[in-house]
Amino acid sequence: NEKDFLMINSVVVVGRAGQDPEMKYFESGKVKTTFSLAVNRWDSKTKGEVTDWFNIELWDKLAEIAGEYVKKGKLVAVDGRLAMSKWNDASGASRERYFVRAQNMRLLGAKNSQE
Repeated sequence: NEKDFLMINSVVVVGRAGQDPEMKYFESGKVKTTFSLAVNRWDSKTKGEVTDWFNIELWDKLAEIAGEYVKKGKLVAVDGRLAMSKWNDASGASRERYFVRAQNMRLLGAKNSQE
């Protein structure tokens, strides 16, 4: 029975910030911060490491913290949910983009690290 299944949308990624975060302030007072996260994994076919890129989106207080403390190359853990935005590009073609809408974020590594 379909009702017996618990549905969960939960994502946890740990990786390095691909660039310094971009912050946007809205007239409503809301704040949104975005950055990409590079997550390395082993590829058994190529016998080497490959990098998966995740777009991260944070809002409000968490966005302010990320904007202040996340820097390119910094090791970051994020948990949240997978989300998608849809839009039409300049030519009218339908586009979509998946991203992680963060609910929690943790900065990892040494506090005084200059990585």
